[in-house]
Amino acid sequence: MVSESFAISDDGIVTDPLSVASPKSVVPHPVVPPPPSTRLIVLALSGLVTALLIALLTVLPLPYLIDRPGPTFDMFDDSEGAALLSIDGVTTYAPSGELRLTTVAVQGGPEHSLPFGTILRAWLSPNAMVQPEYSGTEGGSTQQQWVTSQEMAMVAALSHQDIEVPAEVTIVGIEPESNAQRFFEYGDVIVAVNGSTIDTYDDLDAAFDPLDPGDSVTVTVLRAGREVSVSFATIDNGLGRAVMGVWVDPTFNFPFDIGVAIDNVGGPSGGALFALGIIDLLTPEDELDGEKVAGTGTIDLEGNVGPIGGIVMKIEGAARAGSRWFLAPALNCPSVQGNIPDGMTVVAVSTLDEAYAAMVAIGAGDTASLPSCT
Repeated sequence: MVSESFAISDDGIVTDPLSVASPKSVVPHPVVPPPPSTRLIVLALSGLVTALLIALLTVLPLPYLIDRPGPTFDMFDDSEGAALLSIDGVTTYAPSGELRLTTVAVQGGPEHSLPFGTILRAWLSPNAMVQPEYSGTEGGSTQQQWVTSQEMAMVAALSHQDIEVPAEVTIVGIEPESNAQRFFEYGDVIVAVNGSTIDTYDDLDAAFDPLDPGDSVTVTVLRAGREVSVSFATIDNGLGRAVMGVWVDPTFNFPFDIGVAIDNVGGPSGGALFALGIIDLLTPEDELDGEKVAGTGTIDLEGNVGPIGGIVMKIEGAARAGSRWFLAPALNCPSVQGNIPDGMTVVAVSTLDEAYAAMVAIGAGDTASLPSCT
């Protein structure tokens, strides 16, 4: 019997040791792997491109904003020596409750673009909202809007209390469809309408109450130190009301000083709460009676409460501050539904009169008939 033995060479090939020196020995060939398939190459390149895109998006600034619940401000809080809302030159009455102005903390903007990674984390968070960045300048800066909203709130609040606010009403623009195009000049100051003197903005508004669109109106303006009277047909403002079709800029002469000491707040959305705070301070009744009420909404000179952005974040901020009631513009109700924290009631309001009535009802505990956003 012949025994056989084998050896494993350095390259890993099993050989017959007796045939190594033989000229007839077979030289082993290395095993060559097959070339990668086209599918594998495509998958590898796709994975590489995806990884590069994700890495790029993680640091690439994108035009989006992140909204989060911002701080709230009790307008009557004087714990630091001065209340946020102050009135000087007339008798005021200290309230017992809280009236909280709400805000949204905004991250991002034209000079602070956010990387994709930050935006993605915010999008996945239940306490943040991602929205496209607004780059327009309509209406001026947020600080200008804040100042203008305060002024409108003061006029609306004083009008609510039947306190007259003298105003000089200047024409600053004429709509293309207006019939006053060839009669008015920029800078004209309106002093009379159909013979009635215009001393306040309310006077100007009231002068058009008896008119229908298309009716003729005679307007007297002060131009270069002399009075000029012109007549033309009114137009429809789209809501069935007769208007001149001009833009005006009223300059108000308030009978006493009203101020608000809130820094780093912008935009027009605090107007409605600011007006409520003024009314509360001017009235002897304790409307809140210890209740904590928060809210938001723009306001115009006629006392109409308008919708705002970021209301869900504002409601969340109010809930965190301990408010059980929130006054919201009625037009914001569709976005509020389904986003109300437990224990919070959101009351829908469209005018300053409705907002004030809601505040009184909340303080009196008579809230069954209040319209809600639920």
